[in-house]
Amino acid sequence: MKNNDEAAFNKMSFLEHLNELRKRLFISIIAILIGFIICWFFSKDIYLFLARPVIEFLPPEDKKLAFTALTDPFFLYMKVAFLAGIFLVAPVVVAQLWKFISPGLYKKEKKYAIPFIFFASIFFIGGGAFGYYIAFPMVCRFLLSWGEPFRPIITIKEYLSMASKILIGLGLVFELPILIFFLARLGLVTPRFLIKNLKYAVLICFIISAIITPTPDVVTQSTFAVPMIVLYCLGILIAVVFGKKRETEEEDEEGSKK
Repeated sequence: MKNNDEAAFNKMSFLEHLNELRKRLFISIIAILIGFIICWFFSKDIYLFLARPVIEFLPPEDKKLAFTALTDPFFLYMKVAFLAGIFLVAPVVVAQLWKFISPGLYKKEKKYAIPFIFFASIFFIGGGAFGYYIAFPMVCRFLLSWGEPFRPIITIKEYLSMASKILIGLGLVFELPILIFFLARLGLVTPRFLIKNLKYAVLICFIISAIITPTPDVVTQSTFAVPMIVLYCLGILIAVVFGKKRETEEEDEEGSKK
């Protein structure tokens, strides 16, 4: 038997679902805006932090990035604050996602609220950290190695665009175990299914890696793809531990109420 919250969720009309989604999106946007305002006051320091992976590989006489329009520095700091704000308020955004989907879960599944918010936030921030400390420096070193005979003129606009793509992309990719957890809890995937389709998952990981990374070399793409494959394997383990059929839980709840 479903609990009252879930029954109410299932009875909601399409417009009510849409209003609930709009409410969660609105709160998430407000949170990101607050994060943006906070990070704006530290935007110059955040930029210096983000620029470090490429600056350390530049020649001693070219340790500054360039800009081609008068407004570029201002918009750069705005984008930097926005990017940092997303990572700063990631737990709030994840909590809103949980509040949107939780009414459709069974009572026993709702106990995963705090672990879900904690681990989803950690994986997202961890993906960004992996991109910053490992993947992004490898990309910068590889690309700049081809330009050694030339003088590098890297604009702040192009650099931030590439950095944002890598950091946000890896942050989202690192949510794969959380996605598998929910699919397993819903009974939509099983460990056997995940293992059987491992070869396709590896192929998809390399395709996503090719989209995220701007370099065509296998070494750099593998730096992005291998963690995804590891996360997929972690997802298999999660499916083994937590992948219980919802029908079984429903029977358990019915039995406990008798």
